[in-house]
Amino acid sequence: MLKRFLILPIIFFIGYGLFQSSDFATIASGIAIFIVGMFFMEDGFKCFTGGILSKILSKTTNTVPKAIFSGFLATAVVQSSSLISVIAISFLSAELIALGPAVGIIFGANIGTTATAWIVAGFGMKIKISAFALPMIVFGVLFSFSNSRTYKGVGNILLGLGFIFLGISFMKEGFETLKSGIDLSQYRIGGFLGILTYLFVGAAATIIIQSSSATMALIITAVATGQIDYVSSISLAIGANLGTTVTAALGAVASNANGKRLAVAHLIFNMITALIAVVFMKYLMQAVDLISGYVGISDQDIAMKLSLFHTIFNSLGVLALTPFVRQLVIFLGKLFVVQDDRRWRRRYLDEEVIKTPGPAIAALYKEAEHMFDGTSQLIIQALRLHRHEVFSDCDIDQALKTVKETEINIDDLYEKRIKFLYNDILKYSILAEKNMNEAKRQKVYKIKLASRDMIEAIKDIRELQKNIAGYMARDNENIKNEYNFLRKDIAQLLRIITGLRENPGDPKSVSDLETAKEQNKSLDIVAAKRLSVLLREGKITESMASSLLNDGTYTSQIAENLIKSAAILWGTST
Repeated sequence: MLKRFLILPIIFFIGYGLFQSSDFATIASGIAIFIVGMFFMEDGFKCFTGGILSKILSKTTNTVPKAIFSGFLATAVVQSSSLISVIAISFLSAELIALGPAVGIIFGANIGTTATAWIVAGFGMKIKISAFALPMIVFGVLFSFSNSRTYKGVGNILLGLGFIFLGISFMKEGFETLKSGIDLSQYRIGGFLGILTYLFVGAAATIIIQSSSATMALIITAVATGQIDYVSSISLAIGANLGTTVTAALGAVASNANGKRLAVAHLIFNMITALIAVVFMKYLMQAVDLISGYVGISDQDIAMKLSLFHTIFNSLGVLALTPFVRQLVIFLGKLFVVQDDRRWRRRYLDEEVIKTPGPAIAALYKEAEHMFDGTSQLIIQALRLHRHEVFSDCDIDQALKTVKETEINIDDLYEKRIKFLYNDILKYSILAEKNMNEAKRQKVYKIKLASRDMIEAIKDIRELQKNIAGYMARDNENIKNEYNFLRKDIAQLLRIITGLRENPGDPKSVSDLETAKEQNKSLDIVAAKRLSVLLREGKITESMASSLLNDGTYTSQIAENLIKSAAILWGTST
């Protein structure tokens, strides 16, 4: 809504500026080229997020300090905090990492974004960086024509770097020529009002540009060419950090609960970091002067000093908040809690998690497990049993003597619990497959098969539960015993599957499932023999026998579909 409201005024302002000032056009072009470079860089590294980058992050984020370092290093290399945030949200949504390490990655990414400032200040302001840009763009285009995903990724990274360098060159040139006509430093606002004003301007620029890295590049080129003074540039840099929280919040609106929690963590971090930077600005500037003297940064090199300030205040924010990550996680865990009436909606899948192949597959498996929970609960209710009786060590024969009296509507439960999950699994499977190779697509295909098998089991339990409800209410103990035989078969199978789920791939649990599979193949024969004896002895009517014959088939089909789903999700079929 905010973007739609602002887009027309922004377009009008930029269009007016482009036609009125060639210097403005040069600076605006530099920003645009820089942002295009960031997009190419991000797309290039996405080619590796399903492999190397995801594996590195997943294996180096088991503790918060490791997660902070990994987030810093990955962002510094990739030059895209948004990509690292997407991966963090993906891992969190798929439960590959806990909320604490995910927060750590976001903290580290904030320090990693300062690498852009160092690149701009260290190279862009000191050498003719456009000379490196053009060869990178040429080779980037050549690599991008390759059929190999790896070469395409390398090509996009080269294109990204080339455009970033070219954008910096344009911005530098624009500010240098602008100064001959207009000196923006003359309009400096001093005092606390100036700090607040520049904070707002920096935040607004980041919200409009949608890239804190591009905003920092703009600030550094402006301060390096003398268009703004040192103190004003510091306030703008702090404002740019604040602006990223707005873009993160907007991006998390359509995300799941974990995505929203991470956006809140980002907001809290940047707000506290900005507060620290503003309150202790004078002392931080003194620290920058002191450190600059030790590392050889001259007093006249304002761009490098601004980069150092940017790194220091982000690092201080991490140091200040890291001891309170546990309390922050507890607080975040209480936010965006799923309400009871929505607990059967998708829990792990969203637009962010499916962008990265590894976490996408993990999230699909988790969502299929979530769907299995709903399916098994529905089946237990249809069997007129209690959940604790099935998923405990209590005697099943004793539990079967009690029939749950609550009336259930299978169709209604399917619509409220299972249908949404099934549709979402299919939808996000199709979207996720676009970024996957053939091997990963096969895994996604199996997840869809497992989900379909659950739907088939529900269709069959819908038919079976009608006669369970009817015949279990009669006085004929023989027909009751036969339906208890069918109820027991499914209840025992759910217990076996629970054992397999608690120990995925465990040889004993897999063996138990295989035994259940073989026994299920002969269920119809066993049920038919029992039926013949009862019918011959006149203990049941022909109508009862006909119902039992059909329901034995339904029971066998339910068991078969549950076994196939379990084998894919927790057995040897993955």
